[in-house]
Amino acid sequence: MAVGILNFPTMPIIDGVQLNAISAGIKNNKCHDLVLIALPDSAKTAGVFTQNAFCAAPVVVCKSHLSYQSRYLIINSGNANACTGEQGLRSAISCCEALAQSTNVNTTQVLPFSTGVIGDPLPVEKITAAIPELLSGLSEDHWQLAAKGMMTTDTRPKGATASFDYCGETFVVNGICKGAGMIKPNMATMLGFVVSNANISQSLLEQLSRDAVNQSFNRITIDGDTSTNDSCMLMTTCTTSQIIDNVNEPLYTLFKDAVTSVYQTLAQAIIRDGEGATKFVTLQIEEGANANECLQVAYAIAHSPLVKTALFASDPNWGRIAAAIGYAGIQQLNVDLIRVYLNDTLIIENGGRSASYTEAAGQAAMDQAEILLRVCLGRGDQQEVLWTTDLSHEYVTINAEYRN
Repeated sequence: MAVGILNFPTMPIIDGVQLNAISAGIKNNKCHDLVLIALPDSAKTAGVFTQNAFCAAPVVVCKSHLSYQSRYLIINSGNANACTGEQGLRSAISCCEALAQSTNVNTTQVLPFSTGVIGDPLPVEKITAAIPELLSGLSEDHWQLAAKGMMTTDTRPKGATASFDYCGETFVVNGICKGAGMIKPNMATMLGFVVSNANISQSLLEQLSRDAVNQSFNRITIDGDTSTNDSCMLMTTCTTSQIIDNVNEPLYTLFKDAVTSVYQTLAQAIIRDGEGATKFVTLQIEEGANANECLQVAYAIAHSPLVKTALFASDPNWGRIAAAIGYAGIQQLNVDLIRVYLNDTLIIENGGRSASYTEAAGQAAMDQAEILLRVCLGRGDQQEVLWTTDLSHEYVTINAEYRN
């Protein structure tokens, strides 16, 4: 179940970047579950990771390897290698060592990633045995195959691309990700891999990685649960001749816009494919005194089970929205100044139901698969956007039967 059309785009080739995915037997259903991304020796890499205290072993290892010249990313689905203690760390390193030996690179040049069931030992032997097949099938056009290999409860692979021309060169940004549940910053149960050919300094790449995540994967929530394995990597082959080393340059602005566009498209694809989702909801909080209070209101609404179930039922029970705004924790909130809209329908003003509101108009708005919920706080000029879903019977079914 997913909201809207999520066709996988045609991804331009980025010279030097190769991908593959195979079935290594990690999952019981013989689906693709092991992915490899190969980078040229000119590549630069930056990443943003989960802030969950139960940080998964591959995240720990990936962070420790990130300061080296990354050449390969190995990603398995079906097993999170999280809450696995010292053995989990050894398992992640063993996978890196096996791939490094097969490719004549240093172990620190391999970055590991895992997603799947928490607490089970990583089947290292299956992964290492599959490395020759994984390497032999590397191809520059296996973006969709790689996206499929990362899926867990996802219903479809997710990809996005953007490109622009500057001074006779074409700059490309390709991205793939996985995620459908346990989604809430910082960041989400998601893995994201975005690659470009731009020649950008390491410091700006790291800054852009953080900024793009904050405007995308840190603006989505399905169920309020932050995973142990979240990782989002921004990589570039540095093969264009134009060098990006100044935020005030027009080229940096163009590149930042392209990267942010890919990140936001991927983040919204996760929401559209949320476990059991039937609604794609944009929460637009306006007229806030600052960004933090806008996000407080947005998360209060997005995480309210009563609001989310009303969305699933297409029930314009606007009192639940008002209650969530009221308990969001905004100090000295004047409810008489608040206006709330469902799409273009004004439902709340002057501390209560709008005089112009009709149940028919509210019902028509809630019947839509895509809903814009605008809250105008009347406190300033700050605005923030968050994307979320409804809460359906299917969400409970998927998560109750996840390990079966």
